[in-house]
Amino acid sequence: QVQLVESGGGLVQAGGSLRVSCAASGLTFSIATLAWFRQGPRKEREFVAAITSNGAFATYADSVRGRFTISRDNAKNTVYLQMRSLAPEDTAVYYCAARYGRARDGPDDYNYWGQGTQITVSS
Repeated sequence: QVQLVESGGGLVQAGGSLRVSCAASGLTFSIATLAWFRQGPRKEREFVAAITSNGAFATYADSVRGRFTISRDNAKNTVYLQMRSLAPEDTAVYYCAARYGRARDGPDDYNYWGQGTQITVSS
């Protein structure tokens, strides 16, 4: 059974930084594409970033490019999202997702999901 468990969310002031983690189990982590999505209040779930299985390539949503960095540690079965210059519009539940295959930016492309972690950015 695949489990993805996010951690590291919380409350942060605008302009601040935060790193969230997602630990995976039951997944052949080294060959899986990992991604982060988020869902803000009264919004649809949206793509944030994805990283290929070997970590060589990452893709980002326009809204976070240059501020967020996705990375992974295959030895620890963990993917990270480092967030900088946070703004109130980044407030959302952040979800970790996994799939076998190429990086995609649609939620329906991902088979496995974590339970989410809340990030709130205060102004």
